Amino acid sequence: MSPRRPERRSEEAANAVIKAAMDLCQEVGYRKLSIEGIAARAGVGKNTIYRWWPSKAAVLLDGLLSTWKMDASFPDTGDFVADIKAQMAAASRILGDPDVFPHYRALIGEAQHDPDLHRALWDTFVGHLAGAAAERIKNAQRQGQVRSDADPVLVTELLYGAAYYRRLLTPRIADTEHINAIVDLAFTGLAPSAATPTR
Repeated sequence: MSPRRPERRSEEAANAVIKAAMDLCQEVGYRKLSIEGIAARAGVGKNTIYRWWPSKAAVLLDGLLSTWKMDASFPDTGDFVADIKAQMAAASRILGDPDVFPHYRALIGEAQHDPDLHRALWDTFVGHLAGAAAERIKNAQRQGQVRSDADPVLVTELLYGAAYYRRLLTPRIADTEHINAIVDLAFTGLAPSAATPTR
């Protein structure tokens, strides 16, 4: 599923559709969002929307991609732990934006039973961030700051998976303190140190 279709011509009308979808999703929630409602709010025909997008999820994804510009680049100060903490905290702050998070959460949920949306989310957004994280981890391996035998993809899933779990599935906040704790635990490990007695 491509969020944008090449035959789209009127950017003014398309922007009106995207704005209507984003606004209505905030007002009524994703489940009650409909192509009919979006069309009425945007002042266009329902068939016009279907010529440009295959579903309401595609409209919403296009809106997020158009308005939410997350920088996939990572700082490289020479201190990998500090850099990964800074990037993860920045990503968490953007995800927590009340104008962003409800839409993103709705798309994540919809993607669980919509394979096309699942692929589109990965191809247009999540995959780029995951790839950038893996590349930064590879660089840290070359610098001797991460074990050379560690799989960069697995390290990415370990670090970001914990943050996403808290953000998407629990009522707790994924703040900077939580991000720092995830990274610190990942780098110190779960095995007790010599100075820590076992129970």
